[in-house]
Amino acid sequence: MELRQLRYFVTVAETLHFGRAAELLHIVQPAVSQQVRRLERDLGADLFDRSPRRVVLTAFGREFLPAARAVLAAADAARAVAARAADPGRPTLRLGTSTGLGDHLDRVLERLARAGFAVELVSAPVGERLTQVAEGRLDAAFVRGTVTKPGIRAHDAWRDALVAVLPAAHPSAAAPAIDLAGLAGLRLMLTARRNHPALVDLVTAACAAAGFEPTPGPATGTLQDTMAAIGAGTDLWTVAYAAHARTVHNPRVAFVPFRDPALSLPTRLAISTSADPATAAALTKACAP
Repeated sequence: MELRQLRYFVTVAETLHFGRAAELLHIVQPAVSQQVRRLERDLGADLFDRSPRRVVLTAFGREFLPAARAVLAAADAARAVAARAADPGRPTLRLGTSTGLGDHLDRVLERLARAGFAVELVSAPVGERLTQVAEGRLDAAFVRGTVTKPGIRAHDAWRDALVAVLPAAHPSAAAPAIDLAGLAGLRLMLTARRNHPALVDLVTAACAAAGFEPTPGPATGTLQDTMAAIGAGTDLWTVAYAAHARTVHNPRVAFVPFRDPALSLPTRLAISTSADPATAAALTKACAP
């Protein structure tokens, strides 16, 4: 049994989707599936019931999940002790992240390093990120959209514009900007609302304002899979954060800005209301424009 196997298991258990888990862990889906299978063999029991349509925890998986979380928490605590012992004058911040932060995250990390902080990045679904902040297991976390969890205050960090992701062969692929109404004839590939309600609500409302209801495209597990499908076809589109698009090289798709400036989402820094004031000030300063 390895710590990475436990971390992969917990991430799949929280998302109930191997593709989403892989995206959060920044690795490929087969690696997640393979390591979870190895963990199940070591334990001698299945952790998940798998089918083409859904993934659910088995009774054993539900019972094992709290124990796996406890082991990971203990390992994180041990690493923090080791980091403080190795460099007692350099405090370590645990920062919850999400996909698509792009060069914004690079800028924050650089500023925190100049301020004398080491940073440990933690990928987790948004609900788990906020829970860890409220419980003091994370110093802060980035969250898109609104934050309403008790015990947490949210600071505006930046707004991230959305861009259209189109097949490279689409007539508008080389355009400097595009109107949303020009995509009405294409099928929209968008994550399920439960995964990102703020994003889905923004896009569907903007389409309605542009005079059309988008036709759903086929479902895929990750943004990488979605872009692969778009690049292989001619009538599909989706959206991506501009900061993330700047880090992607995929000649089969094109990232085209929208003319409507309202197609953007705020990213906020969630900090516990009981956080150390000096730490909170350093974090908010690092996120300033």
